[in-house]
Amino acid sequence: MSQPNDSPTKTHQSATAPTLRRQTGVAYEQLAASYLQRFGLQLISSNYNCRLGEIDLIMREGSTLVFVEVRYRLRSDFISPVISINARKQQKLLRTAQVYLKHHNLTDTVPCRIDLIGITRCKSAGTLQYEWIKNAIQTHS
Repeated sequence: MSQPNDSPTKTHQSATAPTLRRQTGVAYEQLAASYLQRFGLQLISSNYNCRLGEIDLIMREGSTLVFVEVRYRLRSDFISPVISINARKQQKLLRTAQVYLKHHNLTDTVPCRIDLIGITRCKSAGTLQYEWIKNAIQTHS
């Protein structure tokens, strides 16, 4: 699904510097949150961190708690952003979600899922493409 140019930055610099990379990540996480809110999800928290990892967005869809991993790629010529989430990253997301649930006393009390959202700049100038995969990583809850 293509959207108008709502790009967070117009820079042509490489996003390799840690500060710039983090700023870029936060900007695309905000775009992803706005995109998901258009579909009725409510933002609960962003950038949840614990010793095991980070969850980009925590949202609610009805009674379901939704943990969201956001990936951005300037181009998707070689690999889709959502495909870039390997088994190790999936396990980190699962463990971090479990820590969040335990820390907030929600274990076994609320349905939850882990979604992935990829954002790619389309070759046609001025658009972003969103790829949203619901329940992409099984939580075994």
